Amino acid sequence: MKHLHTYGFVLAALLASGCASTSNTTSKAPVTDAEKLRAVATTYGNTITAADLSKHLHIIASDEYEGRNTGEKGQKMAAEYIAREFREDGLIGPVKNSSNPYYQAFDLERSQWGEGHILVGGKKFQMLQDFFVLGSSPYQTEQATEIVFAGYGIDDAKYSDYANVDVTGKMVVVLAGEPKDSKGNFLISGTTKASDWGNDYRAKRNAATKRGAKSVLIVTGTNAAEFNTQTQRYKSFASRPSLGLKNTRTQESAASMFVSPAAGAALLSTTPEKLIAYGNEVAKAGKPVAATFTPAKDVKVLTARVTTLVPTENVLGFIEGSDKKDEVIVVTAHYDHVGMEEDAPGDDKIFNGANDDGSGTVAVIELAEAFAQAKKAGYGPRRSILFMTVTAEEKGLLGSEYYSNNPIFPLENTVANVNIDMIGRMDFDYEKQNDSNYIYVIGADKLSSELHTINEEANQKYVNLKLDYKYNDENDPNRFYYRSDHYNFAKHGIPIIFYFNGVHADYHKPGDEVDKILFDSAEKVARLAFYTTWELANRDNRIVVDSNKK
Repeated sequence: MKHLHTYGFVLAALLASGCASTSNTTSKAPVTDAEKLRAVATTYGNTITAADLSKHLHIIASDEYEGRNTGEKGQKMAAEYIAREFREDGLIGPVKNSSNPYYQAFDLERSQWGEGHILVGGKKFQMLQDFFVLGSSPYQTEQATEIVFAGYGIDDAKYSDYANVDVTGKMVVVLAGEPKDSKGNFLISGTTKASDWGNDYRAKRNAATKRGAKSVLIVTGTNAAEFNTQTQRYKSFASRPSLGLKNTRTQESAASMFVSPAAGAALLSTTPEKLIAYGNEVAKAGKPVAATFTPAKDVKVLTARVTTLVPTENVLGFIEGSDKKDEVIVVTAHYDHVGMEEDAPGDDKIFNGANDDGSGTVAVIELAEAFAQAKKAGYGPRRSILFMTVTAEEKGLLGSEYYSNNPIFPLENTVANVNIDMIGRMDFDYEKQNDSNYIYVIGADKLSSELHTINEEANQKYVNLKLDYKYNDENDPNRFYYRSDHYNFAKHGIPIIFYFNGVHADYHKPGDEVDKILFDSAEKVARLAFYTTWELANRDNRIVVDSNKK
């Protein structure tokens, strides 16, 4: 299975890359006048049709592709299909020194927890039972460790548990939540509203990291039953294998663990009741209190992580520009989905991912074909365009992260990223109105005011969708700006625009099928993405980076 990504066409790919290079050229001088190029935009935008989107999606979102789970058979089949479309349309495979120049191949790591325990004298506390690790851990072999107590683990201008406490290289035990005063108000906010110190464990992890701790153990709940209830979702997450980029760096953050009151108390040579009572002392004093706990001396920790390599690939097709060829527009969608689940309710065990993100993938294929046809006719693009369908988005935006860390074309030459994820369906709100003539536009104004304007003008001139900016609000709790592949470009200062139709009842369920896609709607969104990309690629000046919005 490891070599399925070549799919037996190494020789064909090598030959095709040579053919693609010639088919990407034209016998007459290319048009480089921006106005003349704008005048022919609809000729190629109109080649993007509902029928063609449907044709492609009925293939890659079929049961034969088994849900396109990263690293598995269906994902490899989809990669081969996309690469073949790019090749046949005349796009260049830009990946050098590769058996298939359309593949940016790399290895992910599949990992899961193995043996794990905390030994306190003769008492053993088991991982996934008495404690859980979130993220990575440095205790791959059993190690002796020094324990220190740091109250609630808060290090804030208004309240700090780290004053005169040395935690360098040590395991820090802290209480979950945050302290209150005798009136029941939180000491940090002065109100009944908790701060990030109580709502987000990462605040305590970051504080421990800043102080040099090796790990931070957050005592959760007041008894075993509360611990089990409050950590159930972490247990479910921690017990499953996960995929990630290969870890080539040393641990950057303190390891984070949630521990039961019994385990936390044992590490401090006390009882759960006395440990939890520390909060009452703080409430009475209204400030941090020096604890009288005696950290256990004979403590050993093991949290083994078992890893295997998972080969996967981003699929890239390239159209070289004319007079501004060193500048690159990147058009993306993720072609992976979540695969199959044998224990899924009902008879359908395959998560076909027609909307998420088969719809964006086929839009990218259609945009690539449209620009290739324009290129052959001598109509641009002036800037180069990289069409890239990325892998492992569902595992944490890993394919796009890998590209942004290992770009084929320099990031400083990358003008913008146009990202398409989940189009051609109505979300909960628009379904109530039976209105499919809309698209959520996210991120276009975050780094460039010109990108926002370009998209608005393209929509008004060619498509006339309702542009909904609901999810572009920095206070939107869904945080979609951070949840698709464009973000791995945005974090490098590259302007992005994200097209998205929203979430529906079939999201990440077997019901995300092709027959529920509204292809007329998908056509309009794909054309809007095309016209925005056309302007980005053919205008005289590279768009400015003049904003710094969240």
